[in-house]
Amino acid sequence: MLRTPGAGLLLDLDGTLVDSEPMQQAAFRTYFASRGWDVGDDVVHQFMGRRGYESFAALDGPWRGEDPYALTDAVIACIDAEANPPQPVAGAADAIRGWRALGLPVSLVTSALRPWAENALEILGVQDVGVGFVTAEDTPVGKPSPDPFLLGAERLGVDIARCVAAEDSVAGVTAATTAGAALVLGVMTSLASGPLTEAGAHAAVADLTALVPEG
Repeated sequence: MLRTPGAGLLLDLDGTLVDSEPMQQAAFRTYFASRGWDVGDDVVHQFMGRRGYESFAALDGPWRGEDPYALTDAVIACIDAEANPPQPVAGAADAIRGWRALGLPVSLVTSALRPWAENALEILGVQDVGVGFVTAEDTPVGKPSPDPFLLGAERLGVDIARCVAAEDSVAGVTAATTAGAALVLGVMTSLASGPLTEAGAHAAVADLTALVPEG
């Protein structure tokens, strides 16, 4: 599919290209503990793949009535990359570099802010191959809305119906399938196949080695 004219590759970041979910979730738990809030892992997992401030506004919890942007900033301040260093997901760098070498347009579609997205590409060593960006700053609403993926395809100049997307979260899979991506891969770095395929993923893979071009 990716070798056909007009195709494009749309990739989530956290948990899909870089296994940073342990770092992200540790920051939430650290902040919640600092406030004396008993928040279960099932709730923490609902923040996956979504903009923090949108999650705080949408989810019920002890934060009700507080500024979701201030809450998000406070969680970000708790990130400890030394204690929980983000690691490249297997196949991620080879998939990006390989498809770009073949001329395929590739874009990140992430709920993260632009500075972290740029840093993550440096971690992968693919900051120089011409990957596009859709970050939290770019759309009025984020995942699970389809808007980020629709913008990603638009910026690449391709039809979303000709795109392959890879995501590791329920919110991300929902966004990609709702947008109309031709093939959505659920990446099982944080979740089992069940929640990903139930959200609409066409297949579930352990990492991104399945996306590395052959030959």
